[in-house]
Amino acid sequence: MDRGTVGSTSRRLSVEVRSHGASAVVIPAGELDHHTAELLREPLEACIDEGRTRVVVDCSQLEFCDSTGLNVLLGARLKAEAAGSEIHLSGMLPVVARVFEITGAESVFTVHEDVESALGD
Repeated sequence: MDRGTVGSTSRRLSVEVRSHGASAVVIPAGELDHHTAELLREPLEACIDEGRTRVVVDCSQLEFCDSTGLNVLLGARLKAEAAGSEIHLSGMLPVVARVFEITGAESVFTVHEDVESALGD
């Protein structure tokens, strides 16, 4: 399901959620920043509230992530952990991976090369 698009054509984010048994794959596409963060927060929290044991965020279409976007992912990770679930990241483009590297956030997430390995781990 498409969760919507925010912003102009140059600054937008769309989010799709796909079920995979007890897991879910959340696919943000575009730019994750303070203008669009809520579009990702809502489906992540919904997946956790539904009792998904693993939520994979497929970052392969994520072109940009600022500190607000990073905080959405970190917050979802904490909420998932408290609920007995896990947040995994996959397919990070170098520009997004660099944000995680610089901030040290890569050390608190399990990061996979692709969705298949994130679901199969």
